[in-house]
Amino acid sequence: MSGHPAFERYLTEQIAKDVKEKMVFIGGPRQVGKTTFAGEIGKKVFKGEYEYLNWDNIRDRKLILSGNIEAGSKYVVYDELHKYKNWKNYIKGVYDKNKDRVKIAVTGSSRLDIYRKGGDSLLGRYHYYRMHPFSMAELQTVRYSGEPLRSHPKPQKLINTAKIFSRLMKYGGFPEIYLKEDASGLRRWHNERSDRVIKEDIRDIESIKDISSMQVLVELLKDGISSDLSVEYLSENLQVSFKTVQNWLNILERFYYIFRIYPFQSSRIRALKKKSKLYLWDWSEAGEEEKKLENIVASHLLKFTDYLYDAFGYKASLHYIKDKDQREIDFLVALDNKPWFAVEVKTSYKEMPASLKYFTEKLNIPVSYLVVQTPGVNFINKSGIRVVSADIFLTGLV
Repeated sequence: MSGHPAFERYLTEQIAKDVKEKMVFIGGPRQVGKTTFAGEIGKKVFKGEYEYLNWDNIRDRKLILSGNIEAGSKYVVYDELHKYKNWKNYIKGVYDKNKDRVKIAVTGSSRLDIYRKGGDSLLGRYHYYRMHPFSMAELQTVRYSGEPLRSHPKPQKLINTAKIFSRLMKYGGFPEIYLKEDASGLRRWHNERSDRVIKEDIRDIESIKDISSMQVLVELLKDGISSDLSVEYLSENLQVSFKTVQNWLNILERFYYIFRIYPFQSSRIRALKKKSKLYLWDWSEAGEEEKKLENIVASHLLKFTDYLYDAFGYKASLHYIKDKDQREIDFLVALDNKPWFAVEVKTSYKEMPASLKYFTEKLNIPVSYLVVQTPGVNFINKSGIRVVSADIFLTGLV
């Protein structure tokens, strides 16, 4: 992936600090910029004295298996190493042998933190980060500096906010596509993305016998964005077992193609328990405008909670709220499983949603936002709920 020469990614400060103490694992979807970013750390922190090794490259694979590190390298990037069956034991051995002279980053398009099958645990030897696509705050070079336990996101109207949001909505936040701003390139990206993830990344690691049905599943999922996910419905449509669909969904989540959020649980409400809502990592594939709007907000909120957890250890989590009386709020961000702020998403402001007012009071949610697509909106209504346009609201995150 071609990077932007003048653009510093949002994780730079934290990872530059952490990599000096432990290994850093960077997971995230294909083409989100992990490799470029890891290389930038090599240039900035280690003055270019680093080595890049990709498991998918035959020459690099031989070098990896030899266990040798170039003389003079102060930092090594191992890319897609998780495709090697014994990668955990391998990297543990390399780290234990070289930790005093060489720093290590491991990048991959799968969740490097959940491959815990066999071998010694790497616990205590690494920090794990999830890298997300570009977002409003990142593109505006706004860095979140709040204390989550004491404050809330502070949205702000900046120069070109509406323009950047419109571009993000259309092209998504994956760097290469966003920076090119090419409509035909976007269409080709959509056509190729699921094929690459399923036929290349997933097939390399997972035992999927029916790849074509899994591709059909991906297309069905695009129709169900922001709705309650019904595994039974998918199972019937695909004519495969309930368990198989569940397994495929878990794999697609592991490879950063989709993500799911679950209902917030509280003794104060009769919340649903088993249902989840599904979103795409690439919201530009989400289809109709209303679903795309909800997906882009979901993606920004997930990036925010992942950042707070990965970089600072705050137990931040993203949920939605729905009770057995079918009252619902799109999103709730929780800290230590306590409500922090709620977000309802609408294309425009007509009236305050009754569910947002109800749950804000019922759960004592400190701050609630009604986020609308209409640009330039930013006021607090008589209920104390802030009505704010998406382009402004998202600048208050990461």
